[in-house]
Amino acid sequence: MTASPERLGPGLLGRLPADIRRPGYDRAALKVGMAHLGVGAFHRCHQEEFTDDALEQRFDRWGVIGINIRPPALGATLGRQDGLYTRLLRDGDRVDARVIGSLLAVVDSQDGPEPALAALASPDVDVVTMTVTEKGYCHHPATGEIDLGHPDIVHDVAHPDRPRSVPGLVLAAIERRMQSHGQPISFVSCDNIPSNGAILAAVVGALAEHRGAATVRWIADNVAFPETMVDRIVPATAASDIAYVTERFGYADEAVVVGEPFRQWVIENRFAGRTPPWALSGATFVDDVMPFELIKMRVLNAAQTSFAYLGLLAGHEHTCDDMTDPLLTGLVRRMLAEETLPTLPPVPGMAPAAYLDETYARLRNTAIRHRNHQIATDGSRKIVQRILNPIRDRLDAGGGVERLTVIVAAWMTWLVLAAPRFGARWTADDPFAAEGAAIAERIGADPAALTDAFLAHEAIFEPGLAARPAFRAPVARHLAGLLSPDPVAYLRRIEA
Repeated sequence: MTASPERLGPGLLGRLPADIRRPGYDRAALKVGMAHLGVGAFHRCHQEEFTDDALEQRFDRWGVIGINIRPPALGATLGRQDGLYTRLLRDGDRVDARVIGSLLAVVDSQDGPEPALAALASPDVDVVTMTVTEKGYCHHPATGEIDLGHPDIVHDVAHPDRPRSVPGLVLAAIERRMQSHGQPISFVSCDNIPSNGAILAAVVGALAEHRGAATVRWIADNVAFPETMVDRIVPATAASDIAYVTERFGYADEAVVVGEPFRQWVIENRFAGRTPPWALSGATFVDDVMPFELIKMRVLNAAQTSFAYLGLLAGHEHTCDDMTDPLLTGLVRRMLAEETLPTLPPVPGMAPAAYLDETYARLRNTAIRHRNHQIATDGSRKIVQRILNPIRDRLDAGGGVERLTVIVAAWMTWLVLAAPRFGARWTADDPFAAEGAAIAERIGADPAALTDAFLAHEAIFEPGLAARPAFRAPVARHLAGLLSPDPVAYLRRIEA
């Protein structure tokens, strides 16, 4: 019987193969100074790598405790490995392997908030980074305001000591710090939301209004919510990635993450206390993150969203498959170059046209198998900043939005085709999926009526934009074409 491979852990660090990089500092001496909320693949491939690099440059108390309040649980994977995991960067046939050591401990808090609150309120923690996805903020994407009707927010207003939402958890941790040791703290949002720090501050502040003036004042004096822009393409880990580590390096690791070589982190220089030395690892600290946010969301993220929906309609599985389709690549490039780039403000040190070229080069990476269905997830939370805001700005400037509105119609088509009436072609993983299916079931294949019903939802479509004929008319026209028996032929006619 073949023996099972040894699991990654502290005892294995000194015996790793020479061609896999390991932490370049004394991990046994590292102490916790940060927490992270939402320990998914992206965080482990991005912020943890920046932290690991910074620790090699300047060793200090910046170890991380990872917290999940939603599935998956961490104990059986990262917990069993003492927080260690393998990071693979892939580009074509090239693979760069590294074991990350900055994550020291993990906390599962799915059954109740207490474990998470204890970690977040610890006097050892000076900074909390967050990757909780757009829907974790419990806000209205069209306005950025808190969704006071969200079931978790309703619960947290009534039961603030037992929070269920991310904003409620953050507020409860802040109050616990205020009532105990009083040390300041910074919450660093790393999610793809425009003005992510301001939105986090707004939703937490809206809840704090229910707790009284003392809490509101303490937050103003002792808590910072710096904004950030994060960038690296990190697809979901596949079983083949885990098997690769075992076969190539001879050990077992159930927490492998895979990403592209490119990475970027732009951070607002506004912290309430100690600031991690991420600049030593290549992060950029600036006074205004917004220009960097806009170019990333409106070019890279918009391209990903566009290829996801168009690629699914064309029968492709991955982004890199979409990139071999000249019809799709031509349509999206023209959309971005002619309709989106003119909406961008100047970005220090970045040329928009060169950034678009770099985006296409990154998306062509055949070693990054990013599924269109994964990227399509939660589209109702993403489409505002990636597509709708550029449409609004373009119309305000008197420009055309022919191809941008194709993507709005493609998102609607994705939801409609998930309805039983239309054959339930796939499962749409989106907060708006049930409503979208209900609209499709009720209306059927009437593009104008479908468009009216979708655009009536103000949480997604700002009423001023939804009412504009220059927006409504092309959306309905494109929806008719994409719901036709041959949507690819329709796209060819657009590009003819």
